[in-house]
Amino acid sequence: MSVLALDVEAVRARFSALSSPTAFFDGPGGTQCPDSVIEAIAGYLRESNANLGGPFANSRRSDALVAQARLTAASFLGCDPGETAFGANMTTLNFALSRTVGRTLQAGDEIVVTRLDHDGNVAPWLELARDLDLTVRFADIAADTTLDLADLEAQLSDRTRVVAFPLASNAVGTLVDGGRAAELAHSAGALAWADAVHYAPHGPIDVAALGVDVLVCSPYKFFGPYLGLAYVRAELAHSWRTYKVRPASHPFETGTLAHELLAGFVAAVDYVDSIGWDAIRSHERMLGERFLAGLPNRCTLYGLPTMEGRVPTFAFTVDGVGPRTVAERLAERDIAVWNGDYYAIEIMRRLGLEPEGAVRAGFVHYNTAAEVDRLLTALDEL
Repeated sequence: MSVLALDVEAVRARFSALSSPTAFFDGPGGTQCPDSVIEAIAGYLRESNANLGGPFANSRRSDALVAQARLTAASFLGCDPGETAFGANMTTLNFALSRTVGRTLQAGDEIVVTRLDHDGNVAPWLELARDLDLTVRFADIAADTTLDLADLEAQLSDRTRVVAFPLASNAVGTLVDGGRAAELAHSAGALAWADAVHYAPHGPIDVAALGVDVLVCSPYKFFGPYLGLAYVRAELAHSWRTYKVRPASHPFETGTLAHELLAGFVAAVDYVDSIGWDAIRSHERMLGERFLAGLPNRCTLYGLPTMEGRVPTFAFTVDGVGPRTVAERLAERDIAVWNGDYYAIEIMRRLGLEPEGAVRAGFVHYNTAAEVDRLLTALDEL
C-alpha cells in the first residue's frame, strides 16, 4: 500500500464485520476486528488451549504465545518486553497500578489530573485520595479544548507525586503534548502517567520518546480484542511492592491471562503494521477534513475546528434535537454513533453539556468518504 494513499476497499475486505450496511463511527468506544484477529483467537482455542508451565505441547505453545505477546507489546509501545503488562481493560489495570503506587504515598501528597481525561484516569486517583488523604488537582483546558499546559504547571508543587494525562481526548479528539506534560511532571519530581487509549488507533506510541513512566491503553480500540495493556518503567516496577500471589513472576498480572485474547492482540498489531501509520493518518485526516467542511450549520462542534492538533473524533450537538434522539435516528439509517459523556465527565462539565452530553462520531482508517457523506446528509435531514 502507498504511504499516502490507502486502498480502503482492500482494507475493508479484511473485515467480515464491515460487510454489513452499518457505517461504524463508534470506533472511540471500540473498533471492529479484522478477520485475522478473529481467526487467531479461535485458532488458539482450537490448537493451543492450556495453562502455562506444563511439559506438554499445548502448554508449551501457550508459553510461546505469552512470550510473543510481550515482544509484540514492546514493539507497539517502544519498550522492553519485561515492562509490559496485560489485564482485563485499561481501567482495571489503572486501579491496580494506582493502588501499587499508593503504597509509596503519604497523607498530603498530591495528584494532578486533567479535565480532558477519561474517568479511567481520574476515578482511580480520586478513590486513592479518599483512602490515603491525598489531594487531587485538576489542570484546566483552554476555550478551544486544548490542555492548558500553563495551568498544569501551576498545579504542581513539591508534594506532587503523579501527573496523569491523556494523549488524546476521547470526547473531543484533542491531542495533548505528552512529552511536554511528562517534562513538567518530572520537573516537580512526579511520575508521568499517560492514558493512550484514545490515541492508540490513530498514531504510533513511543514511551521512550514521550518520557512517560506509566502508560495504559486498550487493544479493543485498535482493532483487537477486549483487553488492557500497560507499560511500567522497569526501575519503578522493581522498586514497588505490588499486589500479587507469591509464586507469580510478573509484578502486575494477578492471575491467568486470557491467552486467546493475547493471540488476538498479536494479530491486531500485525494488522496495523501491515497498513502502516502514514497511510492510516493520511486517510483519517482526509475523512476528518471532509466531515468538518460539510458539517451542517445547525450542528455545533465542540473542539478544534480543523484537523490540526486533533484526531478524527468529533463531539457535536444538533439544534433542537437531543443527543440521544440524534443517535437513535442515525441508528435507524444504519449509522452508528455514540451519545452521552463517554466517561469524560470533567470536560462535559467544563463545556456545559451535562447531563445529556453530546453526539460523538469517530473515524478510523476503515471508514470511507462515502460513509462520511452519508453521515453529513443524515444530519442535514434530521
